[in-house]
Amino acid sequence: MIYLNHAATTYPKPRKVLEAVAYALESVPQSQYRGVSAGEYREDGIKLCRENLARLFHIGNPERIYFTSGSTQALNMAILGYRSTRKRIVYTAAEHNSVLRTIFDGLKEEIKAGRILPVEVGCDRGGYVDMEAMERAITGDTSLVIVNHSSNVTGAVQDMGQIGSLAREKGACLLADVSQSAGALPVDVEAMNIDMLAFTGHKGLYGIQGTGGLYVREGIPLRPLLFGGTGKDSRTLVAQEPFYEVGTMNTPGIAGLNAGVEYVLETGLKRIMAHERDMMRILYEGLRENPGVVLCGDRQPGGTAISFTVPGFSPSDIGYILAGTYGIQVRTGLHCAPLLHRYLGTEDAGTVRASISYMTKAEEVRALVEAMAELTGRAGKIG
Repeated sequence: MIYLNHAATTYPKPRKVLEAVAYALESVPQSQYRGVSAGEYREDGIKLCRENLARLFHIGNPERIYFTSGSTQALNMAILGYRSTRKRIVYTAAEHNSVLRTIFDGLKEEIKAGRILPVEVGCDRGGYVDMEAMERAITGDTSLVIVNHSSNVTGAVQDMGQIGSLAREKGACLLADVSQSAGALPVDVEAMNIDMLAFTGHKGLYGIQGTGGLYVREGIPLRPLLFGGTGKDSRTLVAQEPFYEVGTMNTPGIAGLNAGVEYVLETGLKRIMAHERDMMRILYEGLRENPGVVLCGDRQPGGTAISFTVPGFSPSDIGYILAGTYGIQVRTGLHCAPLLHRYLGTEDAGTVRASISYMTKAEEVRALVEAMAELTGRAGKIG
């Protein structure tokens, strides 16, 4: 099977990730803050993982990184926990349902009461945000600006630096969803003026499922959503300070995430980006030359995903044929980003999405290009 569904989760994982998870499971369990004197930190994988993530994202204080089960939990924490007297929450049409449902379901009572006003910023056919509309949307009454750095549908990469400057100018908080870009593109919280950063561990960071985190800049008012044991101040029923990590930590998962981040740092982001850019070029140019394929957008995506449709076929049909006949695994449908498809013109059935990673080989992407040429050529002859 040729695996071209890395936007869902990367595969295969680096050997060191598998070994780190196995080692953590075989070792005597450790719990952060538990069994040590107050304020003492153990030199363990949890601390090391924070430090490596801080290095990757250019975060000054690693202790501002909080581990979660993934970017969905991180985004829920940020959106539902952020405190502000301002009403407007600005989001883009490229957002994932982990953002959209958190706003429209999680905050529905506040929206009904008029305390929160969601404001959508549109995109073009490739999923790139309308920057003029973004500038108009961010006003002095904007509390939160939420942006998906790299689209999981089209691979469009947004100008986080410019958006961050617009948000900072108006005193709004910028929440960046880097689920698709972490480990694949440069992410710098200082240069991009990012106040909160949600990431997952099992995609470009090459960790396992069930890992991720949220970075919160110092001074950002965030109410915890979960309460329970922290290993600190255990005699008090009301915590003296907010805790964003409660309960037993996923130490095997964090060990794997740390190994994945180390793999990215050791390989080097420039090397990863160069390889992934080459794979996307082969994919984009090969599909663009096929008259039977309609690409979403008119330029090579800056990220690691690309979407297309085939007139006369549903995306699910194409996915079924690619898997059954050619042994190629892609993803079809709306990809949990329903609003974006209104701008792509694919709201009925979605798209076929192919996505790559540093693990992808040139012969694998060429196999998809050749399969689509054969498939659309045969369909043309039948027609």
